[in-house]
Amino acid sequence: MLGNLPPQGWLIRRRAAALLAASSELVLECGEGVRLQGFYSAAPYSRRQTDNRRLAVLLHGWEGSADSSYVLSCAALLYGRGSSVLRLNLRDHGATHALNRGLFHSCRLPEIVGAIRAASARAPQARLCLGGFSLGGNFMLRVAADDGAPSTIAGVVAISPVIDPAATLLALERGLGFYRRYFVRRWSRSLRIKQRAWPDSHDFEDLLPLKDLRQMTAALVERCTEYRGLEAYLMGYALTGERLATLHASAAILLASDDPIIPAADLQRLAQNPLLSILRTDYGGHCGFMDRWGQPSFADRYMLEQFERFWSAEPGARA
Repeated sequence: MLGNLPPQGWLIRRRAAALLAASSELVLECGEGVRLQGFYSAAPYSRRQTDNRRLAVLLHGWEGSADSSYVLSCAALLYGRGSSVLRLNLRDHGATHALNRGLFHSCRLPEIVGAIRAASARAPQARLCLGGFSLGGNFMLRVAADDGAPSTIAGVVAISPVIDPAATLLALERGLGFYRRYFVRRWSRSLRIKQRAWPDSHDFEDLLPLKDLRQMTAALVERCTEYRGLEAYLMGYALTGERLATLHASAAILLASDDPIIPAADLQRLAQNPLLSILRTDYGGHCGFMDRWGQPSFADRYMLEQFERFWSAEPGARA
């Protein structure tokens, strides 16, 4: 919450001024006609080392965007240290509701894999590090465990990733009403924008009055996905069990014990994998980890540290 309140948001944008000035829009072809938007900032030539071909791809959380404060804060730090940065938008996030007819849902992994492949194709000499926050962290970990992911991925860092979606939904229902109202409000606004963009394909007028995350999700799963019920859908993007046993690159997770949305106990339900490291802190909230006003957060510094470790490792070696 603090990261989105003045003066923190303003201070982050000021620190990200150079990144934003160098940013250009990309529309990535992700396969099967799906297009996703990204914003690319090439590292200044003066900051590059002779062999430094580094690209960081960052992905926001649910109902966030490539311009969310936590994304800009981390991107500014990485850019300032000489990395090129691609800030990716999920389908129907940011101002992208008109790009694709189908509605966003959290099991649309193939298009994120396609976006990473497209990014790699645009920079074939670059080694990619993937960074994600909350649902974006969940997506990036699944990308790294997918057989279709490009071999140029050096590693992935997930900040407060969704581990068990069913547990997260329950935490939202039982926890602070602020979070529940925030997501209902943001999601309802997004659905209205989608309906206006594709009036012949979508009509959510019967769902919007529900104001309940579980009921809204169950109704949209039935209407807009191939999953047979809410439970099957939630399991479709869970990281628990053997989901991360097939990681093809080194991965690191940062999660706080006081996260009100992601139960830290869920970490114990991840597959044991030598490529996966986990840092659990006492404090940090959900994608917060703010310890200094106007400066990179602990999460930003952790992601930079892990990316540097991944990039310094020999291609194909464990970081």
